[in-house]
Amino acid sequence: MILQEEVFHIGRLGKPHGIKGEITFMFTDDVFDRVDAEYLIIEVDGILVPFFIDEYRFKSNETALMVFDGITTVEQARELTNCEVYFPRSLSDHSEDEMTWEEFVGYQITDLHEGSIGKIVDVDDATENVLFSVDYKGNTILLPAAEELIVDIDHKERIITTELPEGLLDLS
Repeated sequence: MILQEEVFHIGRLGKPHGIKGEITFMFTDDVFDRVDAEYLIIEVDGILVPFFIDEYRFKSNETALMVFDGITTVEQARELTNCEVYFPRSLSDHSEDEMTWEEFVGYQITDLHEGSIGKIVDVDDATENVLFSVDYKGNTILLPAAEELIVDIDHKERIITTELPEGLLDLS
C-alpha cells in the first residue's frame, strides 16, 4: 500500500484525448520526465495506485498526453478524469534546497513555544504568501510558510520547526 507521505502532488488528469486511451495530464512539476519515471501514482477512489507509463508527449509546458499500460479505450481513460496525480518522493530528483511546496505535505509542524501543532495536509501557493494547511486539533488552519518563521527543517524526520507569533494559533 502506498502512503500519502511517500508521494507528492504533481498534477491532475483531464479528459481523454482520442479513442485509444490517451488522457490529458495537467502537471505542476515535470519530474516524471526529468527522471524518466516508469510509473505515476494516481488517486483512484481515495487509494493511491501506480500506473505504468507506456508513452507520453508534451502538448505545452504544463500539459502532456499520457498513455498508461492497460488503458486502451476512451471509456477506461474517462474513468481517470479529474484524478489527482502524485510522484514517489524516493524517485524525486529534487535536493533539499530545491523542493517544491507540495513535497512538504505530510511534514509535521512543531513550534518552539507551542510544541507539536499538526501535519501539513495541503499547501496554498496560489498567491505570493504561501500558506500551509495544517490539521490542528481536528480543524484545518492556515499558517504562513514564511522563511522568517521557520527555524529548522528536518527532512529525514519530516519535521518543520517554527517560531510563530504569539497568539497566532488563538485566531483559529
